[in-house]
Amino acid sequence: MNLKTKMKPLFLFARRNVWLLRGTVVLGLLILSRKTQAQSVITSAPEAPETPPALQPFATSDMDVFVPAGAAPGPELAQPFRYKFLTLRPHVDYQFIYGDGILAATNQPESTVIQNIAPGFRLDVGQHWTVDYTPSWTLYSNNHFRNAFNQAATLTGGTVYGNWVLGLSQNYVVSDTPQAETATQTKQTTYATAVNGTYTINSKMSLDLGVNQDFVSADQFQSYREWSTMDWLNYHFWVRFDMALGVGLGYDDVDASPDMLFEQYQGRIKWRATDKISFQINGGVEDRQFFGGNSGDLLNPVFGGGIQYQPFEQTKISLNGDRVVAVSALQNQISESVGFDGDLNQRLLGRLYLDLSGGYQNIKYVNSGINAAPNRTDDYCYFNTRLSTSFLKRGTVAVFYQISSDSSTTAGFGFTSHQVGFEIGFAY
Repeated sequence: MNLKTKMKPLFLFARRNVWLLRGTVVLGLLILSRKTQAQSVITSAPEAPETPPALQPFATSDMDVFVPAGAAPGPELAQPFRYKFLTLRPHVDYQFIYGDGILAATNQPESTVIQNIAPGFRLDVGQHWTVDYTPSWTLYSNNHFRNAFNQAATLTGGTVYGNWVLGLSQNYVVSDTPQAETATQTKQTTYATAVNGTYTINSKMSLDLGVNQDFVSADQFQSYREWSTMDWLNYHFWVRFDMALGVGLGYDDVDASPDMLFEQYQGRIKWRATDKISFQINGGVEDRQFFGGNSGDLLNPVFGGGIQYQPFEQTKISLNGDRVVAVSALQNQISESVGFDGDLNQRLLGRLYLDLSGGYQNIKYVNSGINAAPNRTDDYCYFNTRLSTSFLKRGTVAVFYQISSDSSTTAGFGFTSHQVGFEIGFAY
């Protein structure tokens, strides 16, 4: 059976339910990356999400102005490492950074050269499964930092079954980088699982269902295990305008701190106003309860939103913002963060890509138990500029500059860092 015959049921189902299915599960598989994480002080290259071939027809939505990576039409390069239903895609990246103002410990900003070497591979198993594994070695010239061996492994899969579009994502990450939250180099191990599904009820209504499990272990800092779900009932009012109501529930099992139960109640609107601009906004309230300690319940607003704007073919502008409550790496603390960021991507002279990005985040650390440190508030901001191009069809090279700053109410946690460098990569 050829590929066209195998994929025919997917395309027939998509045509009948196009507004419901396109991008729903693909978005769900990427929810883990939208969670608030400790801010690494070191700049990193943007990562393109890996989408299984079977779900790539659904990677674009009528609500999306931008075409996601991997979904753009164009000739596919020959794959020399293909055998029957297996396709191996090796890749390697090298990054060189010189940075100053990087905290090795509280009240100890340092300058250092950082080199990161990351060989890895992606394996496509048939049309429904994708595996990626990337080890990396980070080398510091300053002996106040320790050299690190990091790892990142991802398993992503998806399929269509009846009125369901189903997706699964499993991530394993070991990182050891300087963090703004801890003001020191912090080793963390993360296991993150997401199971998502979209069910078509009729031509107007659908369900988005998602279950997540996140295990975060931090050396010398607070570790936790979280189980959560966020489920939405969608209603399609007219072309390119949807509304939804969502209910969420979660539980945090926290080491050496009170455990937590939380509920969320939200509404969501998606609107593609024109071919060039779209809006998405969600918001509601979270009620968080603590088991033990001396803290009462916390009632917090939560929200998120984004704008995509493409005034010209080679110009992309995006704005995003959110308010998130999460377990902190600091003992007996949770973080309440409000953040906004923007990005301008401009193609120049046919081969060069200029990317300008910046953001601001206000993070308030709130006591969750007894013997907690006094409340701390950080104002973190950054600006990054990156100029990149491709070579030999499979290679990329970029130069970049970033400035970041953190102003903290707790002495020793603030910093201002400048970083400049280049990166080069090659991928099949």
